[in-house]
Amino acid sequence: MTQALTHVFCLGATKAGTSWLHDQLVAHPECRLRAIKEYHYFSKVKSADFQSVLTANEHEIARLTARNATRLPEQCIWAKGYIADLQAYAPVLALQTQNAVAFAGLLASAPGVGHVVGDFTPAYALLSEEKLVEIAKFAPDTRAIYLIRDPVARLWSHIRMVASRSNPADMAEAAWGLLRRVVDLDPSGDAQGIVQRGDYAAIIPKISRAFHPSRLLIMFYEEMMTAPGFARICAFLGIANRPADFGRKVHAGKALGLTASDRSAAARFLRPQYEFVANRFPVLPDAWQSAMNEA
Repeated sequence: MTQALTHVFCLGATKAGTSWLHDQLVAHPECRLRAIKEYHYFSKVKSADFQSVLTANEHEIARLTARNATRLPEQCIWAKGYIADLQAYAPVLALQTQNAVAFAGLLASAPGVGHVVGDFTPAYALLSEEKLVEIAKFAPDTRAIYLIRDPVARLWSHIRMVASRSNPADMAEAAWGLLRRVVDLDPSGDAQGIVQRGDYAAIIPKISRAFHPSRLLIMFYEEMMTAPGFARICAFLGIANRPADFGRKVHAGKALGLTASDRSAAARFLRPQYEFVANRFPVLPDAWQSAMNEA
C-alpha cells in the first residue's frame, strides 16, 4: 500500500539554514523534493505575479541551457534536473491564480518514491495569519518547520547577502552602510525587509496560532547543525534518521567580520528578539547567550 504524502513547508527564517536543510532532505530516500527550493507560490496573488515568475523561470531555463552547451555531461546533471523542474512548474504558474490541486499535483509528481514532499520558501513567514492557516490546511498531513538563528548572526548574514547582490564591487562598504541603517531604525532601501525577516517576536506567535503544535517544529539553527538536532527533524517528518553533512556550506556568502562596536550595536538593537525567544524557550544555545550578554 502506498504511504500517504507528508507535505512540509519550511517557512524560514531567512539565512537560518533553510537551504542546507533542503539539500539534506533532497538526498534522503524517503523525501521526494524537486531541485526547486523556493516556489513562492502562496506569496503570489495577482495574475501579473504568476506571469512574472513564469517569465523569470523561462529566462533561467534559457540561461542554464546555454551554459550546459559548453560544459561536460557530468557537470550538467543538476542543471538538467532543475530545468526539468522549472518546466514542470510552468503549467501551474500559467493558471495565473492559486490552485491548491494543481500545486499539490506538482509537489506529488516530483521524481522519487519518498513520502515527504514540500516547499522551502522563507518568505512565507511574512504571510498573513489567514494565509498561513490556509497553508496549514493544504493537505491532510501538512507540517511546518521554522528555523531560528542567533539574531545577530542571522542579521549580519542577511545584510552581507543583500550587499553582495546590490553592490558586488564594494560589498563591505554596502554592508556597513546597511547595518547602520538597520540599527538606526532607517527603513530605507532593504533595511526594513531584512529586519522583518528576523522578527521572531512577530512571526512565531503568528505561525503558532496557524499550525497545530503537533504539526509545527520551531528549531534553533544551532541545534539543527548537530546529529541530535537533525535526528529530531527526521522524527518530526516521520523519516529514518541518517547522517547529515554538517560541513557543507550553502550560500555562505563572502566573509566579512563584525567589529566589536557594530556587534554590540546589533545586539542592543535585537535585544527584544533575544528576550522574546528566551521567554519562550527555557534553554538557549551558547551563541545566543553570548550575544545577549553584549546587548
